[in-house]
Amino acid sequence: MNQQLNNPLHGITLETILTKLVDHYGWDALYEQISINCFHNEPSIKSSLKFLRRTQWARDKVEALYINTFH
Repeated sequence: MNQQLNNPLHGITLETILTKLVDHYGWDALYEQISINCFHNEPSIKSSLKFLRRTQWARDKVEALYINTFH
C-alpha cells in the first residue's frame, strides 16, 4: 500500500486516462504527441484500449503524457 501513495496513476483506469487525454487533446493532437497508429487510423477508445493493453511501451507513453498533462 505504501508504494501506491506516490503513484499518481493509482486508482485510475486506462480507459479514464485515455478518455481524459482525448477530451483534452483530441485524436489528431494526441497522435502528434504520441505517434501510435490507433490514434490516427479510425481512432476509437475501444480499439485504442485493446492496443494499449497489449503493448506496454505504448501504454507507458500514454501514462507519461497523462501525468505530464494533468499532474
